[in-house]
Amino acid sequence: MTALPQSPLRVAIWDLRAAAPIAIAALAAGILFTLPATTLARDWWNDSEAGHGLLLAPLAVWLAWRGGLSPARAPNVTLGLAALLAAVILRYLGGLAAELFTLRFSMVLAAAGVTAFAWGGPQLRRWWLPFALLVLAIPLPTLVTNALALPLQFKASSMGAALLAWREVPVTLRGNVILLPGRQLFVTEACSGLRSLAALVSLGVLVGGLWLRTPAARLIVLALTIPVAILINAARVFMTGFLVYFVDPKLGEGFLHLTEGWLLFVVAFAILGSVAWVASRVEDHFAGDPADA
Repeated sequence: MTALPQSPLRVAIWDLRAAAPIAIAALAAGILFTLPATTLARDWWNDSEAGHGLLLAPLAVWLAWRGGLSPARAPNVTLGLAALLAAVILRYLGGLAAELFTLRFSMVLAAAGVTAFAWGGPQLRRWWLPFALLVLAIPLPTLVTNALALPLQFKASSMGAALLAWREVPVTLRGNVILLPGRQLFVTEACSGLRSLAALVSLGVLVGGLWLRTPAARLIVLALTIPVAILINAARVFMTGFLVYFVDPKLGEGFLHLTEGWLLFVVAFAILGSVAWVASRVEDHFAGDPADA
């Protein structure tokens, strides 16, 4: 028997019904998340403290594309709907409190909910690194940055002053102000190391996710980002004071001071890379990698 062709009108109605849920979901996402998405993009572009998001967000999308779909994927409607409901509640509460971090985090949670709804938990596990990078791309709340900045300023000041005294530079420390003969260095919030700490934590997550296989090794690399950031920033304060005292006071500001910070950040990245390489070799050893046989 020959199948009768379907009516064009019936096919059009069926296509419309199939596309309706997607269109409604896209409309709802646009209504809910346009404001947090636009403010986040604006901060990435205009705020130097949040500029790392310009790198992390596209990198997360590329890593998700490269990772592809999990062979074990299976829709998990319950988990997906629960995550989407939580994202909507967070979006609503964040809007009421005008709290940007909560508003923006709700977008990532909604994306995780859609992923779980369509492909389940195995896909979430496969894309854990892209989702982690998206969370790290969101600037921390002002309350958190204010709470972290001042202790980091004092720590960088005290360690930098100790290094200067070790090199027999006459120095007096008053809080986050380093007094040199005829000169004073003020360790500002920008020099507290908070910016380098956020960047190094992101790099630690990325390096651990790409190079390492075990959670323990990844946690070790991630934990080392904190002391590395503190030591590198203390070294920056020391170098600034040393150059100001022995060479030229102008070296404590402007382009040269900024270049010094970038060079030390490269050193910090090299340290993390070295630790990750050692950790990967230890993993290969205990895993019985044939290359080591």
